[in-house]
Amino acid sequence: MAVSGTGPLAGVRVVELAGIGPGPFAAMLLADLGADVVRVDRPGGGGLAVDPAYDVTNRNKRSVLIDLKAPDGPDRVLDLVGRADVLIEGFRPGVAERLGVGPADCHARNPKLVYGRMTGWGQDGPLAHTAGHDIAYIAVTGALGMIGNPGEPPAVPANLVGDYAGGSLYLVIGVLAALRHAGAPGGSGQVVDAAIVDGTAHLTAMIHGMMAAGGWQDRRGANLLDGGCPFYGTYETSDGGYMAVGALEQQFYDTFVELLGIEEQAPARKDLARWGELREAVAARFASRTRDEWTAVFEGSDACVAPVLSLGEAPHHPHLAARGTFTDFAGITQPAPAPRFSATPTVITGGPARPGAHTESVARDWGVPGLLGKDA
Repeated sequence: MAVSGTGPLAGVRVVELAGIGPGPFAAMLLADLGADVVRVDRPGGGGLAVDPAYDVTNRNKRSVLIDLKAPDGPDRVLDLVGRADVLIEGFRPGVAERLGVGPADCHARNPKLVYGRMTGWGQDGPLAHTAGHDIAYIAVTGALGMIGNPGEPPAVPANLVGDYAGGSLYLVIGVLAALRHAGAPGGSGQVVDAAIVDGTAHLTAMIHGMMAAGGWQDRRGANLLDGGCPFYGTYETSDGGYMAVGALEQQFYDTFVELLGIEEQAPARKDLARWGELREAVAARFASRTRDEWTAVFEGSDACVAPVLSLGEAPHHPHLAARGTFTDFAGITQPAPAPRFSATPTVITGGPARPGAHTESVARDWGVPGLLGKDA
C-alpha cells in the first residue's frame, strides 16, 4: 500500500497506539486525509474482537506488532515517535506513563511531537480513572437526556454523539491545531487532552444559548429540534417505513403542507396549542401511503422531507450514489473519505490493516530497523 496518501496531510506521520472506538476512528480520519498512520498493535489483540479484515476504522493505515510490556517495547515505540509528527493513545490517565511512552518520554525523544490523548472523562477530575463508554459520557453532559420522546427513556444514538462527534472529531481538530503551532516559528509539541465529555458538552453550545434566552425547555420532546415540533420529526408510513420532516421555515412549511395535502391545517404552525392537532393530521396523511410513494411526492421539492433509510439502503440513495458518498473497497461497502478537497483529493489506498502486517515496510520507510527485532 502507499506510504502516504494524496490528501492534505500527505507527509505527516502518525503513531497510533492500538485501542478501540474514538482513537482508531480519529486515526482513520487522519489517514483518510493522507497521513502515514502506523498502528502499534499488541500481540494477541484485544478490545471488542472485531475481525481485523472488516474493521474499516483501520483502513489506509499500516500496522506493526509491539509488546509494550516487553523490556524493549517502549524503546521500539519511541524509535517511531522520533520520526513521527503525531501520536494518538486512548489509555486511562497514567497508563502510558507507566508503560514508558507518556508525554514526557515522547517529548524527550521528539520535542515537536503532538501527543493526542483520547479518553471519555479526560486526564483529570473525579471520574478520570474510572471506566466508561459513550452512553455514560453523553448522559452526564445533558446530550442523551435531550434525545427521545417525552415520558419514555432517552433514545440511544449508537456511539455517534459521544465517541465520534464529541471524541474523535475534537481530537482531530486539536491535533491539526497543535500541528500548526508545532510547525510555526518558535513552536513546539504539546499534549492534546480530548475528552468525550468536553467535546459532547461543546456540541450543545447552541442549545444552552437557546435555553438561556427562554427558547428551549429543559425536557425531551418539547422543543423545535427535539421532536416536540410537529413539522420537525419522523412519521410512520403505511408500510412501516418512516419519513423525516424538517420544514421549519415558513416557505418550506408551505410547500410541505401543500404536497402532503393538509393545507387546511397550515394556520396551526405558530399556534402551539394546536400542535397536537397538527401532528395528528400529519401522521394520518403519512400513514395513508408507503414510504416510497411519499418519497416520490416530495422528491426534488423544498419541503425538507426525506425517507428514513437503513444503513444497507443508504449507499443506494440516488443523491449519495451520484456523489460517491459511499464506496466499495476490498469487498466492503463503506463511507468514502470526507470532506472533499479540490487540490489534494483524498482516496482509500488500503483496506483494514492486519495486525503486524507492515513491520518490514514501516521499518524501511521510517528508517527504524529496530522494529525488526524479536517479537516484531
